[in-house]
Amino acid sequence: MRLTRLLTLFGGILLILGMVLWLVSSIYQLYVQISFTAPMLATLLLLLVIALLIVLIGAFIYYLQLFAGGSTRSRRGRGKRRVKIPERKSDAAGQTLQVVRQQVDRIQDEVTKKALLQRSRELEQNLSRGNIQVVIFGTGSSGKTSLINALLGRMVGRVDAPMGTTEVGETYRLQLQGLEREIVITDTPGILEAGVAGTEREKLARSLATEADLLLFVVDNDLTRSEHQPLEVLAQIGKRSIVVLNKIDLYPDEEREYILAKLRERVTGFISAMDVVAIAANPKAVPLDNGGLFQADPDIMPLIRRMAAILRAEGEDLVADNILLQSQRLGEEARRLIDSQRRRQAEKVVDRFQWIGAGVIACTPVPVIDVLATAAVNAQMVVEIGKIYGCEINLDRGRELALSLGKTLASLGIVEGAIKLVTAALQLNLGTFVVGKAIQGVTAAYLTRIAGKSFIEYFRHDQDWGDGGITEVVQRQFQLTKKEEFVKVFVKDAIARVVDPLKEAFESEDDEDAGGYEPDYDRDYDRDYDKIPVMRDREDYPERAPLVRYLGDEPEDDWQVDRRRRDDW
Repeated sequence: MRLTRLLTLFGGILLILGMVLWLVSSIYQLYVQISFTAPMLATLLLLLVIALLIVLIGAFIYYLQLFAGGSTRSRRGRGKRRVKIPERKSDAAGQTLQVVRQQVDRIQDEVTKKALLQRSRELEQNLSRGNIQVVIFGTGSSGKTSLINALLGRMVGRVDAPMGTTEVGETYRLQLQGLEREIVITDTPGILEAGVAGTEREKLARSLATEADLLLFVVDNDLTRSEHQPLEVLAQIGKRSIVVLNKIDLYPDEEREYILAKLRERVTGFISAMDVVAIAANPKAVPLDNGGLFQADPDIMPLIRRMAAILRAEGEDLVADNILLQSQRLGEEARRLIDSQRRRQAEKVVDRFQWIGAGVIACTPVPVIDVLATAAVNAQMVVEIGKIYGCEINLDRGRELALSLGKTLASLGIVEGAIKLVTAALQLNLGTFVVGKAIQGVTAAYLTRIAGKSFIEYFRHDQDWGDGGITEVVQRQFQLTKKEEFVKVFVKDAIARVVDPLKEAFESEDDEDAGGYEPDYDRDYDRDYDKIPVMRDREDYPERAPLVRYLGDEPEDDWQVDRRRRDDW
């Protein structure tokens, strides 16, 4: 576009210079002619030429400035149309919640819509005046409950609990000096527990961890591979985490430093070394010489100092980050529901048009399948699918897309493959004409379905065929429809919708072509029954034999009718 504008500018300059040179040359010739006869007029003409040149030069300079200024304003204008990025994370979270509510409003399921709107309102309330959510996460019996006891300064749970005690997320409240928001500490079930119940508790623990503003990952030794994986995943989705090495009173100093060094090494890249701290939430009692036991106070000050530093410096941002993450997850859920809703509606459109296309082909006298002949039907299908996905396209554009996909089907050999597949699946023993028309109609429906499914993918991805283009999308849909389970259901439906109606129509045509009129005696002859003569010998009236009752040698009057034997006719 810029090259075109430059060429236009260059051409305009050449044209203007040419016109100026022609004008100056013409005026100069006129000046020479009148300078001898009217010197005063020649002088005025010269001044006019000079003024005209000044005006032309000024106009040229003004045009250049206008051109440069227009480009600058255009660039500025494009910059203004960009979405303004909020400076504060809380503002970004608020904007995301507004977008989520707009998405939720498009969900048709009222129950689901109300549930998602309620969740969005709860997130908004947490953003404005909510608490800081601190979640304790880790393996079973690693000392999570002991840590909470030490933080709160009172017993809130069994510190000698066996694995699997904490089955639900238990919450406790804590106020930290210097923070306006209250801290809510949530204890979670242990991860990596055996059995079905342990797996279910771990799912709950992971769900609670994803809702944390600050995560405390508690271990009592070096990280195992099974522990490292969930910790890394939580850090990658944006969870601010502190790795807490508990029960350090059980290790000698050298071993304790070695474990801390290994922990910091293993979390390098997603957790800072400063966020790996060592504590003793419930030190083991030490026996005394006199036979008593000495119970040391919990050593959790490294953790409290680190928590306080993080929450005071980043508390509001952590809340906003968590709300933003929850909003994005809520938005993704809404998009999945909307996509599923649209897909169901679009598949109904495809199902309707595939049988319309089958009827068009089956009712036409065309002896072979022509994919382009169904372009009109497919074009309308494309328009309706586009409307479902919010893409308003006209019929011409729909026809263009349908023709393009039809050519792709033919070029990839899918048309021939569909004919073979349908022919083998139908296995009909009907007349040649009916077999041909049935195969044509069912194959047209099959191809229309492939086309419709391909267009659903096209509109789902914002009118983009993807990196592999239309070819990859069509081939993928063809492979999906070749599966035996789908073919069985499709052919069964096709027989009911296409083959059986064709068979009935063909049989009715055969009956009409066979001729022969079967009289309805009750309707046509009952009113004149008394007038039908009775013959004693069929050879006497052969042409009327089908209409006259044979009486043999019984002595009956010629015009008498025995109604009781009318069923013998």
